[in-house]
Amino acid sequence: MLPQLLKVSKGPNYSFSVRRDLVPHVNNRWHYHVEVELIHFEKGEGTQFVGDSIERFSAGDVVLVGANLPHYWRFDDAYFTSQPTLAADTRVVHFCEDFWGGNFLQLPENAPIKMILEKGRRGLHIYGDTAKKVADIMQQLLEAEGPQRLVLLITALEFIAKCKDVKALSSMGFNYDLVDSEKNRINDIYEYSVMNFKDKIALEEIAGVANISPHSFCRFFKSRTRKTYSQFLIELRVGHACKLLIEDNLSIKQVCFESGFHNFTSFHQYFKKITGKSPLSYQKEFVTS
Repeated sequence: MLPQLLKVSKGPNYSFSVRRDLVPHVNNRWHYHVEVELIHFEKGEGTQFVGDSIERFSAGDVVLVGANLPHYWRFDDAYFTSQPTLAADTRVVHFCEDFWGGNFLQLPENAPIKMILEKGRRGLHIYGDTAKKVADIMQQLLEAEGPQRLVLLITALEFIAKCKDVKALSSMGFNYDLVDSEKNRINDIYEYSVMNFKDKIALEEIAGVANISPHSFCRFFKSRTRKTYSQFLIELRVGHACKLLIEDNLSIKQVCFESGFHNFTSFHQYFKKITGKSPLSYQKEFVTS
């Protein structure tokens, strides 16, 4: 992919960055950086892009993103109204893999941390009790000083390294081409698609957003994302359907059409193909009677 390079500021007195964000638009673009990123969503939900992975994110999620892996958290539209009723609240840690010195990860005791950082190059979603423990550590990091910062970060990575409730996000074969001259094109495509996926988006329309011909657009998009634009839209729509099913405010047929599908049968087929469950089964896992 062709993301925007982001420079992360850590401050003169620190070897790595820790911050709390209370707005949904911080680095709200398709971007990458040389630092590893560990993020916890205390509040907020939307669509998550990590490498070639597209998923929903929600409160409680913890994600580890490896160095130079493109990513983008796009909060839902409700967070961007003139008088939003929803609030974002995230904790974010950025650190370089070698900030503790070139030999640190070569120590035999640190083999688990070295391995989890290597796995993190695909992006990792951490679940369950480990996510809660890491979130607690990240909260402590906001106020920690001195060597305690290092101890807390190592502890968080150790928890993740031992965790079984973890899922790789980006595919093994994902490659990204960091060409500066086209860094905004994929972001424009993503942003337009997230805003308009409920409607039919013609090839000519999205190619116009990218400012290339329809034929060139198809080649461009697949070479950068390893999927067709149609597949990409279906994943966006299924992700939105998951959100609506969890909220339990609509019937499944209403969810189908509110998510941009125009055929109830194809909605069922795509939903099950992507999630492994029928819409009803998915809903029952989250909604108690």
